[in-house]
Amino acid sequence: MTATRSTIKRHPERGSHDTEAVHAVLDAAPMGHLGFVVDGQPFVIPMLYGRIGDALYLHGSVASRLMRTVAGGVEVCLTATLVDGLVLARSAFHHSMNYRSAVVFGRAVPVVGDEKLAALKAISEHLRPGRWDEVRPPSERELRQTAVLRLEVSEMSAKARSGGPVDEPEDLTLDVWAGVVPCALAWGEPIPD
Repeated sequence: MTATRSTIKRHPERGSHDTEAVHAVLDAAPMGHLGFVVDGQPFVIPMLYGRIGDALYLHGSVASRLMRTVAGGVEVCLTATLVDGLVLARSAFHHSMNYRSAVVFGRAVPVVGDEKLAALKAISEHLRPGRWDEVRPPSERELRQTAVLRLEVSEMSAKARSGGPVDEPEDLTLDVWAGVVPCALAWGEPIPD
């Protein structure tokens, strides 16, 4: 995989083109953002996704512009980001964020049959492991109304920042709190229907 679009130029020491690093971010992030262009107009849409091995799967209504456009073979970019903490320095210039991110480029192709059902299960399981086996499977009508695409990855990268602030030496004497405010995704107590 030649990395040209996914080459990490700013702080390349924080980046990786390693498949496992990208998969770790994709598996931990609950959703991603899919970017594509229609008639010169860029769109970025939040999306749920699932992963089976190296394949990423997307789903949506067969009537949606996104699914019809992306299924037509346009180049897409899927990103996922996790915020791990706010990095507060002694100067506004050096404030930052600890994060993990993944960027995936490729084209999507429609899937059908057993692969479509497996993809829908992967998307469901990505959100809530074990849920697929607890609920009713999709009906034939629901399957006809749902398009599923496999994103064929041509490039990918991961990037992360961790650690505390990087202050200027002369700022270390300032009487200003500096450090990291941790941030984590946490699900609340379920509310029954």
